[in-house]
Amino acid sequence: MAIVLDGSSLTIEKLVRIARFNEKVELHPDALTRIKKCRAMLEEKIKAREIMYGINTGIGEFSEVVLSDEQVKQFQKYLIYNHAAGIGDPAPIEYIRGAMAGRINVHAKGHSGCRPEITLTLVEMLNKGVTPVVCQKGSVGASGDLAPMSQIALLLMGEGEAYYKGERLPGKTALERAGIPIPGLEARDGLATINGSNVLTAMSAIHLYDINRWLKQAEIAAAMSLEALHANMKPYDERLHKARGFSGPIRSARAIKKCIDGSDLLSGKIKQKVQDAYSMRSTPQVIGAAHDAVAYARSQVETELNGVGDNPVFFTDEKLTLTGANFQGTPVALPMDMVGAAVTMVSVMSERRLNRLNNPALSVGLPPFLTKGAGMFSGMMLSQYTADTLIVEQRILSAPASVQSIPAAADQEDFVSMGMNTALKNAQILENAYGVLGIEFMAAAQALDLRNFKNGRGVTTAKAVIRKYVDFLDEDRPLHADHTRMQKLVKSAEILEAVEAEVGSLG
Repeated sequence: MAIVLDGSSLTIEKLVRIARFNEKVELHPDALTRIKKCRAMLEEKIKAREIMYGINTGIGEFSEVVLSDEQVKQFQKYLIYNHAAGIGDPAPIEYIRGAMAGRINVHAKGHSGCRPEITLTLVEMLNKGVTPVVCQKGSVGASGDLAPMSQIALLLMGEGEAYYKGERLPGKTALERAGIPIPGLEARDGLATINGSNVLTAMSAIHLYDINRWLKQAEIAAAMSLEALHANMKPYDERLHKARGFSGPIRSARAIKKCIDGSDLLSGKIKQKVQDAYSMRSTPQVIGAAHDAVAYARSQVETELNGVGDNPVFFTDEKLTLTGANFQGTPVALPMDMVGAAVTMVSVMSERRLNRLNNPALSVGLPPFLTKGAGMFSGMMLSQYTADTLIVEQRILSAPASVQSIPAAADQEDFVSMGMNTALKNAQILENAYGVLGIEFMAAAQALDLRNFKNGRGVTTAKAVIRKYVDFLDEDRPLHADHTRMQKLVKSAEILEAVEAEVGSLG
C-alpha cells in the first residue's frame, strides 16, 4: 500500500520506507485541494502586482530589486541555474528520495504557492524511480538546502541528470523513458521547490533510524563483553535506573538484561567483583543518554518533516503573505550535532570494554590479547589500534557544525545553520561506529569462546551470527578482512534481527 503524504503524518520510518525501500507514495486529495487553493491566491496577488519576495523580486541581497512582468516569467529558471552550485560526488540515492518526499510533504500543507503540477511531478519521479543526480556538498543549511535542491529542480525543466533503472542519464531522457511530462517552471515554482532544509532533514531522519538500530547492537555487544568479563550485574537492575528517572537508561538496562537472560552469570556460580569499572557498570547510563538524545532529535526531525519549511509562506484564509526564515536548518542541526557526539561517546565506551578484554591485567583470567599463543601471536592487539583510529576521527567530527556559521550573500544571509555539514559528518561518524562496534563484537565472541560457561540466550544468538562471518582466531592471520566484514555485518543489523527474534524487542 502506498504511503499517503498529507503534510502532517510523515514519520522517520515512513520516510525510510520511501527513501531506502522504494515504497510508492500518494498525495492526499485534501493536500491537492490545499495546493490548488494556495496557487489560485498567489496568481491573484501576481495579477495585482503585489510585491512578493522571490516571485517578482530578486533573492538574497537582490530582494529589493523588483522584476518586470517579463522577468518574472524567466526568473525561476535563472534562480535554479544560479543555485545549482554544489560540488563533489553524488549523494546516495536514498538521501535524495528522502528529500523529495519531504518536499512533497511541505507542499501538502498548502502554504508554498507552487502549481500542483510541480508537486505531482515529484510524486511521479519517486514512484517511477527517477532520482536526480545531486552533489553532496554546497548547502549551508539556511534558505534551505538551495544547492542540492536546485539539482532536483533542474529535472522539472527537463535538465540536469538523473538515475533511472540503474543508469545515469540526462534528466530529460530519464523523464521521457519513465513517461513523466516536464512541467517547466512558472512564477514561484522554482523557489517553492528549493527553499527548505529537506536534504539535511532527510539525511538526519535516515541516520536516526540507523543509529537507533546501532545503539541496540551496542547493547548486545556490551552484554557479550559483560559476560566475558564476569561482570557484576547488579548495576543492571531496572529498579536502580527507575530510581533516577531517565527513560534511556531504563530502556538500556532492560535490553542488556534481556540478552543475558539464561546465563550462568546470573546464577551465582561465577565469582564477581563487588564493583566493576565504569565502562562495565555505567553502560546503561551512557547508552541510555544516547537513546534520550536520539528521542529528542527524532521529535525535532519529525516536526520539521511535517512543518512548513519555506519562504515566503502563504496563508490562504487571510489572503496573507509572510516572509521569514522557516527554511533555517538549526532546529534539526543542533540536536543532530548532539546525536553525532552521542554516537562517538558510545563508541568510546565500546573501545574501553575492548581494552579490558585485551588487557590481561583487567580481563579476569582471559589470555593476553585473547590469544593462546601470546608472544608468538599478538591476537587482537592490532584490532584495538584500528578501533582507536576510527574513534579519533569520530572525535574530530563531533565538533558541532551548528556554531560554525560563515556569513553569505553580502551579509544578507549573515547567520546560517551549516546543518548539511552536521548531516555529512554524522554519516561518517556512524560508518566508523559500525567498525568500532564490529571489533568489540569480534573480541567478545573470541573471549566467550575462551570461557566455558552457559551464556545468555541473546548473547548465544549474537555469537552464532558472528561466527557465520568471522572464525575463532586460533592463530594470527590478517584481520583487515574480518574487521571489514564485521563493519558490514553491524551495518546490516543482522545480529540485531536475530537477537530480537530470540528474546523479543530490545526497545
